[in-house]
Amino acid sequence: MTNGHLDIIGRASRLYDEVVAAVLINPRKAGLFTVDERIELLEEVTASYGNVRVDTFSGLLVDYCKANDIPVVVKGLRAVSDFDYELQQAQMNHGLAGVETLFMATNPLFSFLSSSLIKEVAKYGGDVSAHVPEAVRRRLVDRLDTQ
Repeated sequence: MTNGHLDIIGRASRLYDEVVAAVLINPRKAGLFTVDERIELLEEVTASYGNVRVDTFSGLLVDYCKANDIPVVVKGLRAVSDFDYELQQAQMNHGLAGVETLFMATNPLFSFLSSSLIKEVAKYGGDVSAHVPEAVRRRLVDRLDTQ
């Protein structure tokens, strides 16, 4: 979770009565943190938003949305390259289940951030404190120190 993710969640929380930050369970992807750890971190950094709920899902996002009566997916866009991919997903999601997608332009302060870039910088001892919530920075540094 970067400050870019948190910015989008915070802005969405001002637009909607409830925001669900959903963590994908993808057994084919080995992340730095387990799903449970990601949930814990997400809950911690979104605790100040009274209307953000953290959940998990596997499979198709639209199936999760349909099962939970979620009509809109909010996506942050950093660059034109994000738009090309996200537009295809949005059109597929709408075609499959009528789920709408709201694109939010990322705050320019965070437009270059990606989780993989943050992990790489932290792995080599770089300071990522300006780019991730403090709880994430601590856990990231601790995890990389043990590897």
